[in-house]
Amino acid sequence: MTARKLSVVIPCYNEAATLAQVIGKVGQAPTAGLELEIVIVDDCSADASLTIAQGLAQHDARIRVLHHPVNQGKGAALRSGFAAASGDLVIVQDADMEYDPADYERLLAPILAGDADVVYGSRFLDRPATQAHYLLHGLANRFLTGLSNLLSGLKLTDMETCYKLVPKTLLDQITISENRFGIEPEITAKLARLKPKPRIQEVAVSYHNRSYAEGKKIGWKDGLSAIRCIVKFNLSRQ
Repeated sequence: MTARKLSVVIPCYNEAATLAQVIGKVGQAPTAGLELEIVIVDDCSADASLTIAQGLAQHDARIRVLHHPVNQGKGAALRSGFAAASGDLVIVQDADMEYDPADYERLLAPILAGDADVVYGSRFLDRPATQAHYLLHGLANRFLTGLSNLLSGLKLTDMETCYKLVPKTLLDQITISENRFGIEPEITAKLARLKPKPRIQEVAVSYHNRSYAEGKKIGWKDGLSAIRCIVKFNLSRQ
């Protein structure tokens, strides 16, 4: 496809310790010649995240900052960010240091070459899920991806990945309703149901799994919610 701008949407909740470093890496990331837009959505952080984001925006015209006055969850933050994004292509970047923006060019390549419509950055293509994650998280990811594949007809290795690179035209065709981490299976299911069905390709990306002590937020309740979302959005028309 012909694309001129990449929008990087960054949902942020209490990430003051890493936000500036992540933004610095995004700003220097290889984008295959595409113009870069950075949309930070602060989801009512209780720390200095919003102040940091606003300070960065004052010195970089590529950065836009949105703010939720009430905490709503990652899905709600992405909903706001997707609506505000003006790029031809949109990718999600978590505000921690688990994913490396240096992988952007690798993610962009299949779409810009016309070989794919959507690209997922898989943490598990070149290593087992149980090596990339703590054991229980790895097993949970493998189960959730398998269930999603069974109901969606896709053949993914990492449905739960943060790195989903999607044309804005396709995002505009789906309505996101989940407010928390259920947005990952929701997006996947709704992309798979589009007509014509987009070609979804995976590429391997690097990943540094952080601990709960370092600020990891997803928990076992989100895993149960993911099962609900996989079934709901693949089997219903919602």
